[in-house]
Amino acid sequence: MSINDKLKQLGITLPPVATPAAAYVPYVQTGKLVFLSGHIAKKDGKPWVGQFGKTMSTEEGKAAARAVAIDLMGTLQAAVGDLQRVKRIVKLMSLVNSTPDYTEQHLVTNGASELLGQVFGDKGAHARSAFGVAQIPLGACVEIELIAEVD
Repeated sequence: MSINDKLKQLGITLPPVATPAAAYVPYVQTGKLVFLSGHIAKKDGKPWVGQFGKTMSTEEGKAAARAVAIDLMGTLQAAVGDLQRVKRIVKLMSLVNSTPDYTEQHLVTNGASELLGQVFGDKGAHARSAFGVAQIPLGACVEIELIAEVD
């Protein structure tokens, strides 16, 4: 099944690339690697604001991270023209806005990791880091960056 067919099956429409909010570009390709800048979680087109351990549950976080993965795939498609060119999702780095005693950042990040696995199959299995941080721009609950290899 093609990537586009899988996205349709999951009811996912990829968004266009978001305009950067500061002095950076949404992606850079060097050789066969594509580096996507961090994407924050959005809900209804606005930053998905919250802090884990205070105002958000881990399950809400998984949904937020899944939403970020959809935005990342939209940017990746814009970067490479066709997601079928993706040879491997290499790595995710996830920043989770959380209180000092919150320890489920890895479970929040699973929302993105699991979706990438569903969409890309074995090519979606990736290395990853999930960090708890004191704050993310605009008060967003999650920010994720991605590295992919293309052919």
